[in-house]
Amino acid sequence: MTRSRVRLDLPRAPRRAILPTYDPEAFGRFSEKIARFLGTGRFIVWMTLVIILWVLWNIFAPSHLRFDEYPFIFLTLMLSLQASYAAPLILLAQNRQDDRDRVTHEQDRKQNERSIADTEYLTREIAALRMGLGEVATRDWIRSEFQDLIKEMDERRLFPAESDEGDR
Repeated sequence: MTRSRVRLDLPRAPRRAILPTYDPEAFGRFSEKIARFLGTGRFIVWMTLVIILWVLWNIFAPSHLRFDEYPFIFLTLMLSLQASYAAPLILLAQNRQDDRDRVTHEQDRKQNERSIADTEYLTREIAALRMGLGEVATRDWIRSEFQDLIKEMDERRLFPAESDEGDR
């Protein structure tokens, strides 16, 4: 008997799953849509109207058409069933929102760190420029130095006094 070689460069063929598979992202989006609807005034109004109609029908309808007599046990069961599905879906939607908020906060924190680092860098650059400008000769400083030199040379009489004959 020869044993078939397993090729490691090819992915395995998908196996048949025993349990049904589902897309967690699609289910999460679906739960968020339901949670958003359950959190609206429209849902409260519709739910209130359904309950009022249910109660009124089961009180005033002919007795052979009533499907839930006075203690309204079936209504209680329906409301419990709705709540038992709504609560986990709302929690799932909240968890997904928490995950998104956590990612957003992390991105904000990193952006703040970059902004602080950029601000510190620019502060150091401005300080270096100020220190460098303190050592730069400005036009006014050069002019005052020249005036001081001219006064000093006049005092030493290195330049003869200007005369009219010097131009000839």
